[in-house]
Amino acid sequence: MRLRPLSLTLLALSIAACGKQGADSNAVGGEVAANTNANVAPPPGGDWTQVVSSTGDGIAMGNPNAKVKLTEIASLGCPFCKRFEDEGVPEVMKLVKAGQVQWEFRPFIIHGPVDVAANLIARCNGPQGFFPMSAALYREQAKWMGQFEKAPQDRVARIQNLPPTEAFVEAATLAGLQDVAAQNGLPSAKANQCLADQAAVDREVAATANAGSQFPEFKGTPGFAINGQFVPDASAWAEVKPALEAALR
Repeated sequence: MRLRPLSLTLLALSIAACGKQGADSNAVGGEVAANTNANVAPPPGGDWTQVVSSTGDGIAMGNPNAKVKLTEIASLGCPFCKRFEDEGVPEVMKLVKAGQVQWEFRPFIIHGPVDVAANLIARCNGPQGFFPMSAALYREQAKWMGQFEKAPQDRVARIQNLPPTEAFVEAATLAGLQDVAAQNGLPSAKANQCLADQAAVDREVAATANAGSQFPEFKGTPGFAINGQFVPDASAWAEVKPALEAALR
């Protein structure tokens, strides 16, 4: 069974509600949305995986003028999303590298504070650092999610009473996310700065809300859209692959 998105009771975390923003609007927190219609020259060697930019709600890799735009809505803490990372992403990357597909990853909150914390760390080194860090977080998912789930319940409950500038630092600490970040090139001090960034937190909340608004059919992570059309009943590579191949033909 796929995990379903939890209702966002982030008021309990004292997070200000965000107004909706479209996927092509400027992102909160200093990232600028990618212009997916720009004429971008092929990178040296023709490897389009080197072209990475923010879309506001997510991060896109690949040729902005690719025939096929694949959008993945996923949680870094979701085991079904990790399965797609393991099975599907290596195949998707081949298509991205060749310039046939642009792949956008949109982080989605289903596990509350620890998901937000993971998203903030993944984005902390900017768009170019996102995919290497998200891959590392997936590799270590069982470890940091397991550590958070085993954390003392009084400390987990305390997160709800902390100000946002402290809440996600504490969630990350309980999960050991700063250690994962440090092992993958993001110093703990910088990770904690990103975890305490209110504007970045607002962006994550807005991105989750926008996914549900843009794709009413989306019921759980991972979810996929191709060229803006949601792919129903697809959560694994075996289900996404035929739709992707059809779009490429």
